[in-house]
Amino acid sequence: MYVVESKGGAIACMVFALLLLGTWPALLTLLERRGRLPQHTYLDYSITNLLAALIIAFTFGEIGNSSLHHPNFIQQLSQDNWPSVMFAMAGGIVLSLGNLSTQYAWAFVGLSVTEVITSSITVVIADNKAKLESLSRHTNQESNTTDAPPKSSKDFLVQLEKRRSIKVFGKSTLIGLSITFFAGICFSLFSPAFNLATNDQWHTLNNGVPHLSVYTAFFYFSVSCFVIAIVLNVVFLYRPILNSPKTTLKAYVNDWNGRGWALLAGLLCGFGNGLQFMGGQAAGYAAADAVQALPLVSTFWGIVLFGEYRRSSKKTYALLISMLLMFMAAVGILMASSGHRNQS
Repeated sequence: MYVVESKGGAIACMVFALLLLGTWPALLTLLERRGRLPQHTYLDYSITNLLAALIIAFTFGEIGNSSLHHPNFIQQLSQDNWPSVMFAMAGGIVLSLGNLSTQYAWAFVGLSVTEVITSSITVVIADNKAKLESLSRHTNQESNTTDAPPKSSKDFLVQLEKRRSIKVFGKSTLIGLSITFFAGICFSLFSPAFNLATNDQWHTLNNGVPHLSVYTAFFYFSVSCFVIAIVLNVVFLYRPILNSPKTTLKAYVNDWNGRGWALLAGLLCGFGNGLQFMGGQAAGYAAADAVQALPLVSTFWGIVLFGEYRRSSKKTYALLISMLLMFMAAVGILMASSGHRNQS
């Protein structure tokens, strides 16, 4: 199997992972804002997310000759390594729950806030509240302006609400923030679980059983992520949450509107996670978590594609720039701290 050993290789993996993991949320947000049902989108996303893990496992996981202490991916599938497998699968479950939650949180508080969580909550929530203060007045006149282009940030948000699949006007922002914090808790757990799966710090494996390679762990991680996503979203087809429209499995199969973007999002997330874990081989998973600065990328897409800070005040832009600069500094420090993982 291929092993990333150098500091430069680890940094390259983290940079590419940062770009990929910061981009796929923008694609799912784009589809939701165009009215595609989140259940349909996430089912498509989950398929290619698993496909990315399979591609990585059968390529990088099978490169080169295997040995007793460093078996290839296929060899490890038959070894007695179930304690580590369970840690990997637990990590996949919490990541799946976190990603699924963020898809609904984006609708309530926006892509930027969801990805940054607390860092820009005060910026965006206060900003949107000011923009929508006169919404009730505007609603009484909307029959005469339905097809008019948005002249202000408020008009932009009103027209967006008409198109999107998850309706949020009139609902408490606390719902979105609660979902966001739940997702944050899930995201804080998946990397430690993956670390336990590959390094066995709790000594759960029998003597002589090799540790899971990053590719085998990522395979089991992605399988559990896929299963929980499929089960939950099939249920959500018929019993939707947050007042999303009800749909059917047949309707999902026939829904090709935006399917290509959803499938691409799954590939980006899958390869992004894989690169993060490959970088963790060499730099350690704490340093590889530098990719959690993905709001740098997501906020860029939020501004460029979705106008999340459309016609905001100078104070808003100043706070936004300050936030991005702090994230850039954090990424630089974390990547500079990466070193060779202790192999003992």
